[in-house]
Amino acid sequence: MFSENDRPHVPPLQRSLALWLTLALALAQAAGAQTPLEEAARIAAEPNFLGRPGGAGNDPQTSVAQPDFSARPSANLNTSIQDLLEPYGDPFAARSFLRTRGIAYSFTYVGESFGNVTGGARRGGIAEGRLDFQFDADLDTLMGWRDAAFHTNLYQIHGTGLSRHYVDNFMSVSAIEALPSSRLYELWVEQRFFDGQLGIRVGQLATDTEFAVSQTGTLFLNSTFGWPNIMASIIPSGGPIYPLAVPAVRAKYVLNQSFSLQAGIYDGDPAGPPRRGNDPDPQRRNRTGTNFRTNDPALVIAEAAYAYGLEADDNIEPGTVTLGGWYHFGRFGSLRFDRSGGSLANPSSSGLARRFRGNSGIYGIIDQTIYREPDDPNDGASVFVRLSGSPSDRNLLDLYLDAGIGYKGLLSGRSDDTVGVAFAIERISKNARGFDRDTLLFGGTPAPRRSSEAVLEVSYQAVLGPGVTVQPDFQYVFRPSGGANPREMDGRRIRNAAVFGLRATIRY
Repeated sequence: MFSENDRPHVPPLQRSLALWLTLALALAQAAGAQTPLEEAARIAAEPNFLGRPGGAGNDPQTSVAQPDFSARPSANLNTSIQDLLEPYGDPFAARSFLRTRGIAYSFTYVGESFGNVTGGARRGGIAEGRLDFQFDADLDTLMGWRDAAFHTNLYQIHGTGLSRHYVDNFMSVSAIEALPSSRLYELWVEQRFFDGQLGIRVGQLATDTEFAVSQTGTLFLNSTFGWPNIMASIIPSGGPIYPLAVPAVRAKYVLNQSFSLQAGIYDGDPAGPPRRGNDPDPQRRNRTGTNFRTNDPALVIAEAAYAYGLEADDNIEPGTVTLGGWYHFGRFGSLRFDRSGGSLANPSSSGLARRFRGNSGIYGIIDQTIYREPDDPNDGASVFVRLSGSPSDRNLLDLYLDAGIGYKGLLSGRSDDTVGVAFAIERISKNARGFDRDTLLFGGTPAPRRSSEAVLEVSYQAVLGPGVTVQPDFQYVFRPSGGANPREMDGRRIRNAAVFGLRATIRY
Protein backbone atom coordinates (compact mmCIF):
# COMPACT_ATOMS: atom_id res chain seq x y z
CA MET A 1 0.00 0.00 0.00
CA PHE A 2 1.14 3.56 -0.67
CA SER A 3 0.48 6.70 1.36
CA GLU A 4 -0.27 10.09 -0.13
CA ASN A 5 3.36 11.17 0.25
CA ASP A 6 5.00 7.98 -0.98
CA ARG A 7 7.26 8.33 -3.98
CA PRO A 8 7.24 4.75 -5.23
CA HIS A 9 9.85 3.49 -7.65
CA VAL A 10 8.28 2.52 -10.98
CA PRO A 11 9.79 1.46 -14.29
CA PRO A 12 10.63 4.30 -16.69
CA LEU A 13 7.62 5.40 -18.69
CA GLN A 14 9.21 4.52 -22.00
CA ARG A 15 9.97 0.97 -20.87
CA SER A 16 6.39 0.41 -19.72
CA LEU A 17 4.91 1.80 -22.92
CA ALA A 18 7.16 -0.40 -25.01
CA LEU A 19 6.23 -3.48 -22.98
CA TRP A 20 2.47 -3.06 -23.48
CA LEU A 21 2.78 -2.10 -27.13
CA THR A 22 5.05 -5.06 -27.92
CA LEU A 23 2.65 -7.48 -26.25
CA ALA A 24 -0.41 -6.10 -28.05
CA LEU A 25 1.32 -6.04 -31.45
CA ALA A 26 2.55 -9.61 -31.04
CA LEU A 27 -0.96 -10.83 -30.37
CA ALA A 28 -2.31 -8.82 -33.27
CA GLN A 29 0.29 -10.25 -35.65
CA ALA A 30 -0.72 -13.77 -34.64
CA ALA A 31 -4.33 -12.92 -35.43
CA GLY A 32 -3.83 -11.04 -38.67
CA ALA A 33 -4.81 -7.61 -37.38
CA GLN A 34 -5.96 -6.18 -40.70
CA THR A 35 -8.87 -8.62 -41.09
CA PRO A 36 -12.29 -7.54 -39.75
CA LEU A 37 -13.40 -8.96 -36.43
CA GLU A 38 -15.55 -12.05 -36.86
CA GLU A 39 -17.92 -10.90 -34.14
CA ALA A 40 -18.25 -7.42 -35.58
CA ALA A 41 -18.95 -8.83 -39.03
CA ARG A 42 -21.63 -11.11 -37.64
CA ILE A 43 -23.34 -8.27 -35.78
CA ALA A 44 -23.06 -5.93 -38.74
CA ALA A 45 -24.95 -8.43 -40.87
CA GLU A 46 -27.89 -8.38 -38.49
CA PRO A 47 -30.73 -5.93 -39.28
CA ASN A 48 -31.34 -2.99 -36.97
CA PHE A 49 -27.95 -3.30 -35.26
CA LEU A 50 -28.26 -0.01 -33.39
CA GLY A 51 -31.59 -1.04 -31.92
CA ARG A 52 -30.43 -4.38 -30.52
CA PRO A 53 -29.64 -4.67 -26.79
CA GLY A 54 -25.97 -4.32 -25.97
CA GLY A 55 -25.32 -0.71 -25.02
CA ALA A 56 -23.31 0.28 -21.97
CA GLY A 57 -25.42 0.24 -18.86
CA ASN A 58 -27.51 -2.64 -20.28
CA ASP A 59 -29.64 -0.29 -22.38
CA PRO A 60 -30.33 -0.53 -26.14
CA GLN A 61 -27.29 0.62 -28.09
CA THR A 62 -27.96 4.01 -29.64
CA SER A 63 -24.37 5.23 -29.96
CA VAL A 64 -22.78 4.01 -33.17
CA ALA A 65 -19.41 5.12 -31.75
CA GLN A 66 -19.57 2.95 -28.64
CA PRO A 67 -16.11 1.32 -28.61
CA ASP A 68 -15.54 -2.39 -29.16
CA PHE A 69 -13.96 -2.64 -25.73
CA SER A 70 -14.12 -0.65 -22.51
CA ALA A 71 -12.53 -1.30 -19.13
CA ARG A 72 -15.53 0.27 -17.42
CA PRO A 73 -17.84 -2.11 -15.56
CA SER A 74 -20.84 -0.52 -17.29
CA ALA A 75 -19.80 -1.78 -20.72
CA ASN A 76 -21.59 -4.82 -22.13
CA LEU A 77 -19.16 -6.16 -24.74
CA ASN A 78 -18.37 -9.74 -25.72
CA THR A 79 -15.26 -9.96 -27.93
CA SER A 80 -12.66 -12.45 -26.70
CA ILE A 81 -9.12 -13.52 -27.51
CA GLN A 82 -10.41 -17.09 -27.53
CA ASP A 83 -11.10 -16.64 -31.25
CA LEU A 84 -7.37 -16.06 -31.86
CA LEU A 85 -6.27 -19.19 -30.03
CA GLU A 86 -8.46 -21.52 -32.11
CA PRO A 87 -8.41 -25.04 -30.56
CA TYR A 88 -6.19 -23.82 -27.71
CA GLY A 89 -8.77 -21.20 -26.75
CA ASP A 90 -10.94 -23.79 -25.01
CA PRO A 91 -8.73 -26.53 -23.49
CA PHE A 92 -10.57 -29.85 -23.16
CA ALA A 93 -13.73 -28.01 -24.33
CA ALA A 94 -14.31 -27.06 -20.69
CA ARG A 95 -15.63 -23.62 -21.51
CA SER A 96 -18.10 -24.97 -24.06
CA PHE A 97 -19.25 -27.62 -21.62
CA LEU A 98 -19.87 -25.04 -18.88
CA ARG A 99 -21.88 -22.90 -21.30
CA THR A 100 -24.24 -25.80 -21.92
CA ARG A 101 -24.77 -25.83 -18.14
CA GLY A 102 -25.49 -22.09 -18.06
CA ILE A 103 -22.07 -20.98 -16.76
CA ALA A 104 -19.86 -18.36 -18.40
CA TYR A 105 -16.65 -16.75 -17.21
CA SER A 106 -14.09 -14.28 -18.52
CA PHE A 107 -10.71 -12.79 -17.67
CA THR A 108 -9.85 -9.24 -18.70
CA TYR A 109 -6.43 -7.69 -18.18
CA VAL A 110 -5.93 -3.94 -18.54
CA GLY A 111 -2.37 -2.62 -18.41
CA GLU A 112 -1.44 1.00 -18.86
CA SER A 113 1.27 3.60 -18.40
CA PHE A 114 0.83 7.34 -17.91
CA GLY A 115 3.30 10.18 -17.64
CA ASN A 116 2.73 13.71 -16.36
CA VAL A 117 5.19 15.73 -18.42
CA THR A 118 4.39 19.17 -17.01
CA GLY A 119 2.36 20.76 -14.22
CA GLY A 120 0.39 19.04 -11.49
CA ALA A 121 1.99 18.36 -8.12
CA ARG A 122 5.15 17.00 -9.76
CA ARG A 123 6.30 15.32 -12.95
CA GLY A 124 6.61 11.57 -13.21
CA GLY A 125 5.38 8.33 -14.76
CA ILE A 126 3.53 5.26 -13.55
CA ALA A 127 2.52 1.78 -14.60
CA GLU A 128 -0.63 0.11 -13.34
CA GLY A 129 -2.90 -2.77 -14.19
CA ARG A 130 -6.05 -4.66 -13.29
CA LEU A 131 -7.07 -8.27 -13.76
CA ASP A 132 -10.84 -8.72 -13.75
CA PHE A 133 -12.43 -12.16 -13.34
CA GLN A 134 -16.17 -12.32 -14.10
CA PHE A 135 -18.47 -15.26 -13.47
CA ASP A 136 -22.09 -15.50 -14.65
CA ALA A 137 -24.65 -18.26 -14.31
CA ASP A 138 -28.11 -18.78 -15.84
CA LEU A 139 -29.76 -20.30 -12.80
CA ASP A 140 -32.61 -21.74 -14.87
CA THR A 141 -30.20 -23.84 -16.95
CA LEU A 142 -27.95 -24.61 -14.00
CA MET A 143 -30.50 -25.55 -11.33
CA GLY A 144 -34.02 -24.97 -12.63
CA TRP A 145 -34.50 -21.56 -10.99
CA ARG A 146 -36.60 -19.94 -13.66
CA ASP A 147 -35.74 -16.42 -14.91
CA ALA A 148 -32.90 -15.98 -12.42
CA ALA A 149 -29.23 -15.11 -12.92
CA PHE A 150 -26.09 -14.89 -10.79
CA HIS A 151 -23.08 -12.62 -11.29
CA THR A 152 -19.85 -11.83 -9.51
CA ASN A 153 -16.50 -10.32 -10.39
CA LEU A 154 -13.16 -10.06 -8.61
CA TYR A 155 -10.31 -7.60 -9.14
CA GLN A 156 -6.57 -7.86 -8.69
CA ILE A 157 -5.29 -4.27 -8.87
CA HIS A 158 -1.63 -3.35 -8.91
CA GLY A 159 0.64 -0.42 -9.70
CA THR A 160 0.54 3.26 -8.90
CA GLY A 161 -2.04 5.89 -9.77
CA LEU A 162 -0.91 9.03 -11.59
CA SER A 163 -3.59 11.29 -10.11
CA ARG A 164 -2.90 10.16 -6.54
CA HIS A 165 0.86 10.56 -6.68
CA TYR A 166 1.63 13.14 -9.37
CA VAL A 167 -1.26 15.25 -10.65
CA ASP A 168 -3.42 15.72 -7.50
CA ASN A 169 -6.58 16.35 -9.51
CA PHE A 170 -10.17 15.49 -8.65
CA MET A 171 -11.01 13.73 -11.93
CA SER A 172 -8.67 10.71 -11.92
CA VAL A 173 -6.64 10.29 -15.08
CA SER A 174 -7.57 6.59 -15.30
CA ALA A 175 -10.86 4.83 -14.59
CA ILE A 176 -8.93 1.79 -13.26
CA GLU A 177 -6.80 3.80 -10.82
CA ALA A 178 -7.11 2.36 -7.31
CA LEU A 179 -4.91 1.25 -4.43
CA PRO A 180 -3.17 -2.10 -5.01
CA SER A 181 -5.41 -4.86 -3.68
CA SER A 182 -7.28 -8.07 -4.41
CA ARG A 183 -10.96 -7.40 -3.87
CA LEU A 184 -14.50 -8.47 -4.47
CA TYR A 185 -16.54 -6.04 -6.54
CA GLU A 186 -20.11 -7.08 -7.37
CA LEU A 187 -21.94 -10.20 -6.15
CA TRP A 188 -25.67 -10.47 -6.90
CA VAL A 189 -28.69 -12.53 -7.88
CA GLU A 190 -31.35 -11.16 -10.22
CA GLN A 191 -34.91 -12.42 -10.58
CA ARG A 192 -37.00 -11.41 -13.59
CA PHE A 193 -40.78 -11.16 -13.76
CA PHE A 194 -43.45 -10.52 -16.43
CA ASP A 195 -41.51 -12.07 -19.31
CA GLY A 196 -38.38 -10.21 -18.33
CA GLN A 197 -39.87 -6.73 -18.14
CA LEU A 198 -39.14 -6.34 -14.43
CA GLY A 199 -35.82 -7.30 -12.89
CA ILE A 200 -35.03 -7.27 -9.17
CA ARG A 201 -31.33 -7.45 -8.34
CA VAL A 202 -30.15 -8.15 -4.77
CA GLY A 203 -26.62 -8.40 -3.40
CA GLN A 204 -23.46 -6.35 -3.47
CA LEU A 205 -23.95 -3.75 -6.21
CA ALA A 206 -22.31 -0.66 -7.64
CA THR A 207 -24.15 2.33 -9.08
CA ASP A 208 -21.72 3.05 -11.92
CA THR A 209 -22.56 -0.20 -13.72
CA GLU A 210 -26.05 1.02 -14.67
CA PHE A 211 -26.76 4.61 -13.58
CA ALA A 212 -25.56 7.86 -15.20
CA VAL A 213 -23.83 5.96 -18.02
CA SER A 214 -23.00 7.47 -21.41
CA GLN A 215 -22.42 4.92 -24.19
CA THR A 216 -20.14 7.24 -26.17
CA GLY A 217 -18.30 8.20 -22.98
CA THR A 218 -17.12 4.62 -22.38
CA LEU A 219 -14.34 5.23 -24.91
CA PHE A 220 -12.43 7.65 -22.70
CA LEU A 221 -9.91 6.70 -20.02
CA ASN A 222 -10.46 9.51 -17.49
CA SER A 223 -12.69 8.25 -14.67
CA THR A 224 -15.13 11.16 -14.88
CA PHE A 225 -16.45 10.08 -18.29
CA GLY A 226 -17.69 6.89 -16.65
CA TRP A 227 -19.20 8.11 -13.37
CA PRO A 228 -19.46 11.94 -13.12
CA ASN A 229 -16.84 13.09 -10.62
CA ILE A 230 -19.25 15.49 -8.88
CA MET A 231 -21.03 12.44 -7.40
CA ALA A 232 -17.79 10.65 -6.50
CA SER A 233 -16.52 13.75 -4.68
CA ILE A 234 -19.54 14.46 -2.50
CA ILE A 235 -21.06 11.05 -1.64
CA PRO A 236 -19.36 9.49 1.45
CA SER A 237 -16.31 7.36 0.60
CA GLY A 238 -16.90 8.18 -3.07
CA GLY A 239 -20.14 6.20 -3.12
CA PRO A 240 -20.77 2.65 -4.39
CA ILE A 241 -18.57 2.93 -7.48
CA TYR A 242 -15.35 1.25 -8.63
CA PRO A 243 -13.57 -0.21 -6.76
CA LEU A 244 -16.13 -0.30 -3.90
CA ALA A 245 -19.59 -1.88 -4.05
CA VAL A 246 -22.18 -2.19 -1.26
CA PRO A 247 -25.21 -4.26 -0.24
CA ALA A 248 -28.16 -2.99 -2.25
CA VAL A 249 -31.43 -3.72 -4.04
CA ARG A 250 -32.08 -2.50 -7.58
CA ALA A 251 -35.31 -2.73 -9.60
CA LYS A 252 -35.51 -2.09 -13.34
CA TYR A 253 -38.73 -2.01 -15.38
CA VAL A 254 -38.49 -2.08 -19.18
CA LEU A 255 -41.83 -1.01 -20.63
CA ASN A 256 -40.63 -1.61 -24.19
CA GLN A 257 -37.38 -1.30 -26.16
CA SER A 258 -37.63 2.48 -25.94
CA PHE A 259 -38.51 3.25 -22.33
CA SER A 260 -37.13 2.00 -19.01
CA LEU A 261 -37.25 2.99 -15.34
CA GLN A 262 -34.80 1.88 -12.69
CA ALA A 263 -34.19 2.66 -9.03
CA GLY A 264 -31.96 1.33 -6.31
CA ILE A 265 -31.35 1.65 -2.60
CA TYR A 266 -27.73 1.25 -1.50
CA ASP A 267 -25.83 1.38 1.75
CA GLY A 268 -24.63 4.98 1.67
CA ASP A 269 -20.99 4.52 2.71
CA PRO A 270 -18.97 1.60 1.28
CA ALA A 271 -16.14 2.04 3.80
CA GLY A 272 -17.85 3.61 6.79
CA PRO A 273 -16.96 6.98 8.31
CA PRO A 274 -13.32 7.42 9.38
CA ARG A 275 -12.83 7.13 13.12
CA ARG A 276 -10.09 8.67 15.21
CA GLY A 277 -6.85 6.91 14.39
CA ASN A 278 -8.31 5.18 11.32
CA ASP A 279 -6.88 5.58 7.83
CA PRO A 280 -8.81 8.35 6.03
CA ASP A 281 -8.65 6.49 2.70
CA PRO A 282 -11.90 4.51 2.15
CA GLN A 283 -10.12 1.93 -0.01
CA ARG A 284 -7.91 1.07 2.94
CA ARG A 285 -10.87 0.97 5.32
CA ASN A 286 -12.49 -1.59 3.02
CA ARG A 287 -9.39 -3.42 1.78
CA THR A 288 -11.00 -6.50 0.22
CA GLY A 289 -14.50 -5.31 -0.69
CA THR A 290 -16.03 -7.57 1.95
CA ASN A 291 -17.13 -5.09 4.63
CA PHE A 292 -20.77 -5.66 3.57
CA ARG A 293 -21.96 -2.61 5.50
CA THR A 294 -25.71 -2.27 6.06
CA ASN A 295 -25.98 0.22 8.95
CA ASP A 296 -25.09 3.48 7.19
CA PRO A 297 -27.65 6.09 6.02
CA ALA A 298 -29.02 4.94 2.68
CA LEU A 299 -28.34 6.25 -0.80
CA VAL A 300 -31.31 6.15 -3.20
CA ILE A 301 -30.88 6.71 -6.93
CA ALA A 302 -33.41 6.54 -9.76
CA GLU A 303 -33.46 7.31 -13.48
CA ALA A 304 -35.66 7.12 -16.56
CA ALA A 305 -34.27 6.49 -20.04
CA TYR A 306 -35.97 6.97 -23.40
CA ALA A 307 -34.34 5.57 -26.57
CA TYR A 308 -35.56 6.60 -30.02
CA GLY A 309 -34.68 5.95 -33.65
CA LEU A 310 -34.34 2.22 -33.03
CA GLU A 311 -36.26 1.01 -36.05
CA ALA A 312 -34.78 0.85 -39.54
CA ASP A 313 -37.61 2.97 -40.98
CA ASP A 314 -37.38 5.75 -38.36
CA ASN A 315 -36.59 9.17 -39.78
CA ILE A 316 -34.19 10.07 -36.96
CA GLU A 317 -30.78 8.74 -35.95
CA PRO A 318 -30.75 6.66 -32.74
CA GLY A 319 -30.35 8.43 -29.43
CA THR A 320 -31.08 8.15 -25.71
CA VAL A 321 -32.27 10.79 -23.24
CA THR A 322 -31.74 9.97 -19.56
CA LEU A 323 -32.93 11.87 -16.49
CA GLY A 324 -31.95 10.83 -12.98
CA GLY A 325 -31.46 11.91 -9.42
CA TRP A 326 -30.15 10.70 -6.07
CA TYR A 327 -30.68 11.38 -2.37
CA HIS A 328 -28.45 10.48 0.57
CA PHE A 329 -30.07 10.27 4.02
CA GLY A 330 -26.93 11.05 6.01
CA ARG A 331 -25.76 14.28 7.60
CA PHE A 332 -23.35 16.63 5.87
CA GLY A 333 -21.25 19.51 7.14
CA SER A 334 -20.95 23.04 5.78
CA LEU A 335 -17.61 23.82 4.18
CA ARG A 336 -17.76 27.47 5.32
CA PHE A 337 -19.88 28.06 8.43
CA ASP A 338 -19.76 26.71 11.97
CA ARG A 339 -22.78 25.91 14.12
CA SER A 340 -23.08 29.49 15.33
CA GLY A 341 -23.13 30.85 11.78
CA GLY A 342 -19.58 32.21 11.87
CA SER A 343 -16.80 31.37 9.45
CA LEU A 344 -14.82 28.19 10.04
CA ALA A 345 -11.75 30.17 8.96
CA ASN A 346 -12.11 32.52 11.96
CA PRO A 347 -9.47 31.64 14.61
CA SER A 348 -12.17 32.03 17.29
CA SER A 349 -14.51 29.54 15.58
CA SER A 350 -15.50 26.36 17.42
CA GLY A 351 -14.38 24.37 14.37
CA LEU A 352 -17.65 22.44 14.42
CA ALA A 353 -19.28 22.74 11.01
CA ARG A 354 -22.96 23.50 10.61
CA ARG A 355 -24.80 20.26 9.90
CA PHE A 356 -27.36 19.56 7.19
CA ARG A 357 -29.77 16.68 6.95
CA GLY A 358 -29.44 14.80 3.67
CA ASN A 359 -27.78 15.52 0.33
CA SER A 360 -28.99 15.22 -3.23
CA GLY A 361 -28.25 15.67 -6.90
CA ILE A 362 -29.85 15.54 -10.33
CA TYR A 363 -28.41 14.68 -13.74
CA GLY A 364 -29.35 14.47 -17.38
CA ILE A 365 -27.68 12.76 -20.35
CA ILE A 366 -28.09 12.86 -24.10
CA ASP A 367 -26.36 10.18 -26.22
CA GLN A 368 -26.94 10.76 -29.92
CA THR A 369 -25.73 9.19 -33.15
CA ILE A 370 -25.25 12.09 -35.55
CA TYR A 371 -23.86 10.34 -38.65
CA ARG A 372 -23.63 6.84 -40.10
CA GLU A 373 -21.50 6.00 -43.10
CA PRO A 374 -23.68 5.11 -46.11
CA ASP A 375 -21.73 1.96 -46.98
CA ASP A 376 -21.47 0.71 -43.39
CA PRO A 377 -24.19 1.79 -40.91
CA ASN A 378 -22.13 0.37 -38.03
CA ASP A 379 -19.52 3.12 -38.53
CA GLY A 380 -20.09 6.79 -37.84
CA ALA A 381 -20.14 9.51 -35.23
CA SER A 382 -21.93 9.93 -31.89
CA VAL A 383 -21.99 12.73 -29.34
CA PHE A 384 -22.89 12.91 -25.66
CA VAL A 385 -23.70 15.69 -23.20
CA ARG A 386 -24.13 15.20 -19.45
CA LEU A 387 -25.07 17.76 -16.80
CA SER A 388 -25.31 17.34 -13.02
CA GLY A 389 -25.90 19.63 -10.05
CA SER A 390 -25.98 19.45 -6.24
CA PRO A 391 -26.58 21.90 -3.35
CA SER A 392 -23.81 24.45 -2.84
CA ASP A 393 -24.16 24.81 0.94
CA ARG A 394 -22.82 21.34 1.84
CA ASN A 395 -20.68 20.16 -1.08
CA LEU A 396 -17.23 20.83 -2.48
CA LEU A 397 -18.66 20.77 -6.04
CA ASP A 398 -22.06 22.03 -7.11
CA LEU A 399 -22.12 21.92 -10.93
CA TYR A 400 -20.71 19.49 -13.50
CA LEU A 401 -20.77 19.34 -17.30
CA ASP A 402 -19.14 17.02 -19.79
CA ALA A 403 -19.48 16.49 -23.52
CA GLY A 404 -17.70 14.62 -26.26
CA ILE A 405 -17.75 13.14 -29.72
CA GLY A 406 -16.62 9.74 -30.94
CA TYR A 407 -16.18 8.34 -34.43
CA LYS A 408 -15.97 4.63 -35.19
CA GLY A 409 -14.27 3.62 -38.43
CA LEU A 410 -12.83 7.04 -39.24
CA LEU A 411 -9.69 5.66 -40.92
CA SER A 412 -9.92 3.59 -44.07
CA GLY A 413 -9.43 -0.11 -43.36
CA ARG A 414 -9.88 0.41 -39.59
CA SER A 415 -13.60 -0.09 -39.25
CA ASP A 416 -13.40 -1.33 -35.64
CA ASP A 417 -11.26 1.52 -34.30
CA THR A 418 -12.79 4.41 -32.38
CA VAL A 419 -11.42 7.93 -31.93
CA GLY A 420 -12.85 10.64 -29.71
CA VAL A 421 -12.48 14.00 -28.01
CA ALA A 422 -14.18 14.86 -24.72
CA PHE A 423 -14.21 17.74 -22.24
CA ALA A 424 -15.41 17.90 -18.62
CA ILE A 425 -15.60 20.79 -16.17
CA GLU A 426 -16.78 20.97 -12.56
CA ARG A 427 -17.27 24.06 -10.41
CA ILE A 428 -16.09 24.54 -6.85
CA SER A 429 -19.19 25.37 -4.82
CA LYS A 430 -20.05 28.87 -3.63
CA ASN A 431 -19.48 27.93 0.03
CA ALA A 432 -16.10 26.35 -0.66
CA ARG A 433 -15.00 29.43 -2.59
CA GLY A 434 -16.31 31.57 0.28
CA PHE A 435 -14.17 29.62 2.74
CA ASP A 436 -11.10 30.38 0.60
CA ARG A 437 -11.92 34.10 0.78
CA ASP A 438 -12.45 33.88 4.54
CA THR A 439 -9.10 32.13 4.96
CA LEU A 440 -7.39 34.98 3.12
CA LEU A 441 -9.28 37.56 5.18
CA PHE A 442 -8.51 36.07 8.58
CA GLY A 443 -5.05 34.72 7.79
CA GLY A 444 -3.74 37.58 5.71
CA THR A 445 -1.48 35.28 3.68
CA PRO A 446 -1.96 35.58 -0.10
CA ALA A 447 -3.21 32.31 -1.57
CA PRO A 448 -5.12 31.28 -4.70
CA ARG A 449 -8.84 30.70 -4.45
CA ARG A 450 -10.23 27.54 -5.95
CA SER A 451 -12.61 27.99 -8.88
CA SER A 452 -13.04 24.89 -11.05
CA GLU A 453 -11.27 21.92 -12.55
CA ALA A 454 -11.48 20.79 -16.15
CA VAL A 455 -10.00 18.10 -18.38
CA LEU A 456 -9.67 17.72 -22.15
CA GLU A 457 -9.06 14.19 -23.46
CA VAL A 458 -8.18 12.88 -26.92
CA SER A 459 -8.12 9.10 -27.33
CA TYR A 460 -7.83 6.49 -30.08
CA GLN A 461 -8.72 2.83 -29.51
CA ALA A 462 -7.20 0.47 -32.07
CA VAL A 463 -8.72 -3.02 -32.21
CA LEU A 464 -5.87 -5.37 -33.08
CA GLY A 465 -7.91 -8.56 -32.98
CA PRO A 466 -10.83 -10.11 -31.09
CA GLY A 467 -10.39 -9.19 -27.43
CA VAL A 468 -7.17 -7.19 -28.00
CA THR A 469 -6.91 -3.40 -28.11
CA VAL A 470 -4.28 -0.73 -27.69
CA GLN A 471 -5.23 2.86 -26.88
CA PRO A 472 -2.92 5.91 -26.94
CA ASP A 473 -4.34 8.80 -24.94
CA PHE A 474 -3.68 12.47 -24.16
CA GLN A 475 -5.23 14.52 -21.37
CA TYR A 476 -4.78 18.15 -20.40
CA VAL A 477 -5.90 18.99 -16.86
CA PHE A 478 -6.85 22.60 -16.15
CA ARG A 479 -6.52 23.86 -12.55
CA PRO A 480 -5.96 20.52 -10.76
CA SER A 481 -7.71 20.48 -7.34
CA GLY A 482 -9.50 23.66 -8.35
CA GLY A 483 -6.24 25.60 -8.70
CA ALA A 484 -4.73 25.34 -5.19
CA ASN A 485 -1.94 22.82 -4.52
CA PRO A 486 -3.06 20.55 -1.64
CA ARG A 487 0.57 19.57 -0.97
CA GLU A 488 1.62 23.14 -0.17
CA MET A 489 0.68 24.64 3.20
CA ASP A 490 0.46 28.11 1.69
CA GLY A 491 -2.04 26.93 -0.93
CA ARG A 492 0.31 27.75 -3.78
CA ARG A 493 -1.37 27.60 -7.18
CA ILE A 494 -0.96 24.30 -9.01
CA ARG A 495 -0.09 24.40 -12.70
CA ASN A 496 -2.07 22.79 -15.51
CA ALA A 497 -0.92 19.23 -16.25
CA ALA A 498 -0.25 17.53 -19.60
CA VAL A 499 -0.59 13.75 -19.48
CA PHE A 500 0.34 11.14 -22.09
CA GLY A 501 -0.63 7.50 -21.75
CA LEU A 502 -1.07 4.14 -23.41
CA ARG A 503 -3.48 1.35 -22.46
CA ALA A 504 -3.48 -2.27 -23.69
CA THR A 505 -6.31 -4.70 -23.03
CA ILE A 506 -6.70 -8.44 -23.43
CA ARG A 507 -9.98 -10.23 -22.81
CA TYR A 508 -10.50 -13.99 -22.64
